[in-house]
Amino acid sequence: MTDPYKVLKIKKSATDKEIKSAFRKLAKAYHPDQNQGDPKAQAKFAEINSAYELLSNKEKRAQYDRGEIDAAGNPKMSGFDFSGMRGAQGGARTGSINPEDILKEFMGGMGAGMGGARRTRQAGGAGWDPFGGGTPHGAAAKGKDFVAPILVTLEQAHKGATVNLKLTNGRTISVKLPKKVEEGQQIRVAGQGQPSPVGGPPGDAVLTVKFKRHKKFRRDGKDLRVDVPITLYDAVLGGKIRVPTLTGTVELTIPPGVNTNKAMRLKGKGLHGDGDLLVSLRIVLPKGGDPDLESLMRFWREQKPYKPE
Repeated sequence: MTDPYKVLKIKKSATDKEIKSAFRKLAKAYHPDQNQGDPKAQAKFAEINSAYELLSNKEKRAQYDRGEIDAAGNPKMSGFDFSGMRGAQGGARTGSINPEDILKEFMGGMGAGMGGARRTRQAGGAGWDPFGGGTPHGAAAKGKDFVAPILVTLEQAHKGATVNLKLTNGRTISVKLPKKVEEGQQIRVAGQGQPSPVGGPPGDAVLTVKFKRHKKFRRDGKDLRVDVPITLYDAVLGGKIRVPTLTGTVELTIPPGVNTNKAMRLKGKGLHGDGDLLVSLRIVLPKGGDPDLESLMRFWREQKPYKPE
């Protein structure tokens, strides 16, 4: 995987705020909604998410900067030159090299030895462990994480629904959305990543929440906005109309002579109940026109003109 600093186009000295800002800028540019049908953009989006996941984690970032893990977050064994090692019988090995034999030579003089590794395997350990205890946490290296966006509707986010997501390996997993989930929030599903190449536990699924574009509602900070058509006579005389919300429709009373240049506010009907629902009224005239209405409007224009504010 590419250096996460290069992926996010930042310096190694970047602050947490600069990392977050760079991520948001690139994620917006390569968002699946903006690049539908473009597999390269989708792959780039996944790479950006993976880079941000590593660099936004202070512990992982420090490990990467010290060369302890690679760009995918997997442990690295560096600083050893295996080219000059000699065989178990004292002579130089020729032909193919078995990594297990090389590490067996290297560990031959240490207390745990390879016997500990065999005991770990025989005792049902997660995988072959040349140190008799595996990684510092006592297990073989995990598989790589599966990093991807998860698209959810505003209704699903509002009620914290369970969303099904199909992974690239063909499996479908169920993801429970956290309470009051926000766009850009990451959800980690343990054990749903790639298998470990050394017999350790699988990686996780790291999913970045993205809200689908809604047919009716528009987000405005914590508020939602919606356009609702009304008749001319309701605008003049007042009346009651049905207004859609994330949990169903509600009744809204329109006062007589309402001005449609200002939105009407429904308290607590925004996303998660933290914001409001702003209802913009749109006067819709009858289809095909109406002679009586046209006659009345000509009279108004000639006898009762006014300037809209």
